Amino acid sequence: MKNSAYDKYPEVRIKGFNHHACRGWSATRQRLRDQLAQCSAKRVLVIDCYPGVRLDEIVTQLIAHLDPVLIINVEEARKDETSLSELLAFNLTDDRVFGLLSCHQLTDFFSTMTLAQLQRKAEAVQDGLVVIYGSGAALVHSGDVLVYADLARWEIQQRFRRGELGNWGADNIHEDLLRRYKRAFFIEWRVFDRYKTPLLRRTDFLLDTNQQNDPALITGEALREALRQTARHPFRVVPFFDPGVWGGQWMKNQFDLDPSAPNYAWCFDCVPEENSLFLRVGDVRIEIPSQDLVLLYPRPLLGEKVHGRFGAEFPIRFDFLDTIGGQNLSLQVHPLTNYIQQNFGMHYTQDESYYLLEAEPHAEVFLGTKTGIDPQAMLDDLACAQRGEKAFDDEKFINRFPARKHDHFLIPAGTVHCSGQGAVVLEISATPYIFTFKLWDWGRVGLDGLPRPVHLEHGAQVIDWQRDSEWVSEHLINRVEQIAEGDGWREERTGLHAREFIETRRHWFTKPVTHHTCGGVNVLNLVEGSEALVESPENAFEPFVVHYAETFIVPAAVGEYRISPYGSSAGKQLATMKAWVRG
Repeated sequence: MKNSAYDKYPEVRIKGFNHHACRGWSATRQRLRDQLAQCSAKRVLVIDCYPGVRLDEIVTQLIAHLDPVLIINVEEARKDETSLSELLAFNLTDDRVFGLLSCHQLTDFFSTMTLAQLQRKAEAVQDGLVVIYGSGAALVHSGDVLVYADLARWEIQQRFRRGELGNWGADNIHEDLLRRYKRAFFIEWRVFDRYKTPLLRRTDFLLDTNQQNDPALITGEALREALRQTARHPFRVVPFFDPGVWGGQWMKNQFDLDPSAPNYAWCFDCVPEENSLFLRVGDVRIEIPSQDLVLLYPRPLLGEKVHGRFGAEFPIRFDFLDTIGGQNLSLQVHPLTNYIQQNFGMHYTQDESYYLLEAEPHAEVFLGTKTGIDPQAMLDDLACAQRGEKAFDDEKFINRFPARKHDHFLIPAGTVHCSGQGAVVLEISATPYIFTFKLWDWGRVGLDGLPRPVHLEHGAQVIDWQRDSEWVSEHLINRVEQIAEGDGWREERTGLHAREFIETRRHWFTKPVTHHTCGGVNVLNLVEGSEALVESPENAFEPFVVHYAETFIVPAAVGEYRISPYGSSAGKQLATMKAWVRG
């Protein structure tokens, strides 16, 4: 199935707001001039920004053309780097990868005295335009016109990688990429998501700054209505693809990706914290973080029970791991719930599973420890490997199981695991994906030339040694149970393990199958067949076409929906994998 119809740029088409968005700096400037003209003689324009927005571009392409009588950069009031380092030391830790989730408020990062000075400076102007900009600008003034400049976390990571961006408030543009990502993940994104949520609820405009010198502007009214509409019908977020030392070639061919890339290891097809969401408003495409939807409309998206349990977090992740023509993943383990709570401040852990989307004849999954091994002997062997004294003897200690297309391997936290070469895994997991403790990485270095971090000291404390050969074979491999069947379809429960909060069901069908969200968000992937049609029996949303390997989200508010073979798949057998949070 090479060069499938997999859509790399899915859009959500918004109804009723065709003239509420524009593209380019010239159009953006004119739209803001028109809005400011409706204000009094003294006008305050506040341009608040997510960290990572190019402030120099905001100044030269926007602010300088508006003829303000006063320009204030709120970041003049930010505490100096030394003070911020002291404030954040506990959360940052000395570890290269792991920190502690921040509970700071944005005001903690600013000098109260200097903020007050800027506030008085803005108030002193009696006539003309005052522009206040930067991350935290609304701390100075609420604004007669408020613009929120936003961008997706994936784009922030690309700016990290290109060497054009350090962390907010830190002169660390040349610091190790993993450390910059750690600071963003554990601190910046947490603080700024809390801060921007109430701003998005009242902002007059959102400025899409993902593309350099090619902004797009949408009115706040249209933004909020667009998200409200999105939370009430099936949709896809924008997938992104990333190379890795173990990456393969299947996705490159299947999804028509850049042929010059060495490989593609990951496809993040449903990670709303980091994916973008494309909104089509008239003839303008707006790119926003899909996390904005989670922050503003968590109840219709997630459902009451899921929102009550997780808050404004999307707890289910779907992604692909491609090792066809590649190598084994790192041997790894995820922390137990009490360990991640006590050490990192997360309230749930990364339980997961591997669903085999594709597999070559020799494909294997490494899962659990062999029966009868001495745990200390395995840890000693791993420690020797980490010191570079020898290769880890995985055949002595770790189980290998043949992996075939449509096999499902369950991986509750504490289980040693990795996918071997020759497979494309649909990884279905809980969301805190950064918490992987590598035990052994086959002696490799990363694409940056640095040794890939191994966390044996953490891993040793969370390995469940009862997950041996017999236990894994009985409890974690192809636990398929038929639940129901009807005319042209059957439903199978395939997991997950009792310790995991995600339930998964596989539907095989040659005719339409009716589903229901039952008050909770559903995440699905078309794992067999070229295309299917998702529709509402009551015409509550427009029919939605999905293609092979595409992940899509069905918000809790949708209720009943139907999936049918479509187009070239008519009359053939298809299959979906569906996940939701158990009640």
